[in-house]
Amino acid sequence: MPKILISDKLAAEAITIFEQAGLEVDFKPGLTPQEQIAIIGDYDGLAIRSATKVTAEMLAAAKKLKVVGRAGIGVDNVDIPAATAAGVVVMNTPHGNSVTTAEHAIAMMMSLTRQIPQAHISTIASKWEKSKFMGTEITGKRLGIIGCGNIGSIVAERAQGLKMKVLGFDPFLTPDRARQLGIEKVELDELLAQADFISLHTPLTDATRNIISADALNRTKKGVRIINCARGGLIDELALLAALQSGHVAGAAMDVFAEEPAKDNPLFEAPNLIATPHLGASTAEAQEKVALQVAEQMADYLINGAVTNALNMASVTAEEAPILNPYMELGKLLGRFLGQVQMDDLQAVQIEFDGKAAGLNEAPVVATTLAGLLGPKMDSVNMVNAASVASSAGIAVATVRHDRRCDYETMLRVTVQHKTGERTIAGTLVGGNKPRIIEVQGISVESDFPANLLYIRNLDKPGFIGAVGSLMGELNLNIATFHLGRKEEGSEAIALIEVDGQITGAVLDRLQTLPQVVRADYLHFAV
Repeated sequence: MPKILISDKLAAEAITIFEQAGLEVDFKPGLTPQEQIAIIGDYDGLAIRSATKVTAEMLAAAKKLKVVGRAGIGVDNVDIPAATAAGVVVMNTPHGNSVTTAEHAIAMMMSLTRQIPQAHISTIASKWEKSKFMGTEITGKRLGIIGCGNIGSIVAERAQGLKMKVLGFDPFLTPDRARQLGIEKVELDELLAQADFISLHTPLTDATRNIISADALNRTKKGVRIINCARGGLIDELALLAALQSGHVAGAAMDVFAEEPAKDNPLFEAPNLIATPHLGASTAEAQEKVALQVAEQMADYLINGAVTNALNMASVTAEEAPILNPYMELGKLLGRFLGQVQMDDLQAVQIEFDGKAAGLNEAPVVATTLAGLLGPKMDSVNMVNAASVASSAGIAVATVRHDRRCDYETMLRVTVQHKTGERTIAGTLVGGNKPRIIEVQGISVESDFPANLLYIRNLDKPGFIGAVGSLMGELNLNIATFHLGRKEEGSEAIALIEVDGQITGAVLDRLQTLPQVVRADYLHFAV
């Protein structure tokens, strides 16, 4: 039974979801990093929020770990490259707290424009400074949104309800999507120059780090107000402090900071700053949503193989999983066949999708095919890290979809280029879900994938079948199935032979002595 560790505080309903799926759950929030590392080797899944740090050291100790699920959107606390190298899926829940975070951004904007926190402090201090806190209306003002994804689009919708005009900067925002959202799509310079308010809703990457820099602030309108409920590090905080102190920026509302917890931040010196302690996702509804979502996603992956909201591999929805799983298994077996045959200096892999297969979500099939191909020669390769392992090894990977009729209703073909030549194999699904070999090295030959298979390339000459049968009889090895194929009479042929019992190196050596045998390989497939 797969085992889950919940190492941060999570809604109790998440435990129920795991248990109803048949998973064993340990709820242990508050452990030290060393305590987590000491026990992580017992678990198949790790459910976290922001407190647990999933480091390379932890992953090295997590020998059984298959999935890390982050209840929330930010994964700054997860070493994703190390997880990928370890073959561990990393998931988050990007939609569970979208509304909550967007609402917090709107609340921060409203508080900023009417100076509500400062007015509150003044009022309860019995000062009654009515003339000091002159606000400004937001109706008709321009809101510039940097990052128009899940949260940014909700902020845009809410702002339009408040009669604001919305500008959007996002390299991934298409004109059609901008029209659907009612956003005027602009470049960053134009947004900076026109916006009365700027709200950030982009992840922290090398491209977005300090996107609001000293130079960017100099290009904004005098009196602009800035809101950041996204990620710390998007704003140059010292540059913002200078702009607040000079009055060029009328106010800033910050829920996130470059260093958290932010207990001694220079920005706190600015009287026109509003700060909250990373509360964007902190509503009861959001915390319950992300806890339920991460539990459902992790359980679905461990039980059904469905991959949702993964950050380091292609996602497979619950609806796609029943369709894709047989193809993923077929790709893995075809790859494993080629991966067990001697190849020097593997250089390229091509995977062809024919018939019904041409309409598939190809990425998961490519991942399992590469895992099958590389697994026999490399340790700890699986569908999560196979693509990165291939890339690191300098192996080119290509896919081809054929929009044509083929001899089979559906088909995959895997071709590998290596230093001394090329190898290829093709397979189909019988009955929609049973993998079957249909071609090896361009020769039509049909076979299942038995646990143990003799793959023999031979000369098409009389006496081959009798010679192999006699040798197997002499060695007391029973032939269970025997499949033959050839291109043309007298040319090279192929035999796929399932044998009861073990084929040792000595048996392969005896087979190689038969005059018709070119080469013999003993292949293993999981049953």
